[in-house]
Amino acid sequence: MKEAIVHLQRADPVLRGIINRVGPYGIEFREPDFETLVKSIVYQQLSGRVAAVIFGRLTKAVGGKLTPESTLKLRPVRMRALGLSTQKTKYIRDLARQTRDGRVSFEILPALSDDQVIEHLTVVKGIGVWTAHMFLIFALRRPNILPTGDLGIRSAIRKAYGLENLPKPELMEELAAAWHPYRSVATWYLWRSLEGDANL
Repeated sequence: MKEAIVHLQRADPVLRGIINRVGPYGIEFREPDFETLVKSIVYQQLSGRVAAVIFGRLTKAVGGKLTPESTLKLRPVRMRALGLSTQKTKYIRDLARQTRDGRVSFEILPALSDDQVIEHLTVVKGIGVWTAHMFLIFALRRPNILPTGDLGIRSAIRKAYGLENLPKPELMEELAAAWHPYRSVATWYLWRSLEGDANL
């Protein structure tokens, strides 16, 4: 990881300032499995605290371990009673069915390219490119992901580079060209530049 930090510090003076301020790299990785992807769905468009409560209830309701089978045993009305929206209930059940039936396979993901992982996961309702990017960074530990649709990253870039507006994907790609092949590491530092105590 030292190699990535040195590269980023040399490649981009703005990022060098952020790295020096934030301190050591300490990303918190998750398992590349069904439970992690369900967690990503639960956390979509919610504050971390609220999402954590709902995810805790869901995990408890299935007996401690989220699997496709244990998830599908819960009736939709029960899932909604835990705090999940109707849409998220549908998304999680669709993921559970597709995983159970073998259309989504977590076992093959490590062997796929970044683009292939995105293609494989986004067949599930409610899983878009943003969720796939989060899975690539935090579960599959891919080093060169730039989540151009993430509001936090867009806000961090605007603040760090003194931009008037939130950057569009094209400008983000342009700025991040110097970060290759460690855009995920740069992304983590940008998140931390906004939220020093974020669970990342």
